[in-house]
Amino acid sequence: MSLYDAPVTALGGGPADLHEHEGRTALIVNVASRCGLTPQYGGLERLYARYRNQGFVVLGFPCDQFLGQEPGSDDEIAEFCSTTYGVDFPMFAKVDVNGEERHPLFAELAQVPDAMDGHTGDVRWNFEKWLVTPAARSITRFSPQVQPDAAVLVEAIEAVLPAPGLIPAVR
Repeated sequence: MSLYDAPVTALGGGPADLHEHEGRTALIVNVASRCGLTPQYGGLERLYARYRNQGFVVLGFPCDQFLGQEPGSDDEIAEFCSTTYGVDFPMFAKVDVNGEERHPLFAELAQVPDAMDGHTGDVRWNFEKWLVTPAARSITRFSPQVQPDAAVLVEAIEAVLPAPGLIPAVR
């Protein structure tokens, strides 16, 4: 299965298709609104704004599996993200990232070793990140503690942005 084949629903319940992002460099993040790491939303939005016209996208997946830190409805999550952090990057409906009901996308991502410590398996906490190259040729995992503006993440993003002539139209 390709990562892009995983069924997803847009935040708010509308249809969504990960194939829309297939030619881009994507940063997939499991997010939460009531976590000590929630301020990372601001950094993620800044990354998206900085690189979106270069073929980069952040894909946010709310998850309530870590101490109930994402208890809101889709509408509440969307309102919080918009008004508190100005989030404009694509957000999807709440998913499980671990356990028997783990979303198929995160079943694939959980197999990727962390770039720093080699961790594979269960998602450790909110704001774990996976950098996916265009067409998912390679995936790099970053721990929740890696801030969106960390040099290691920014350098990794810049190294795998699509070539200027190959940037798909922003949707």
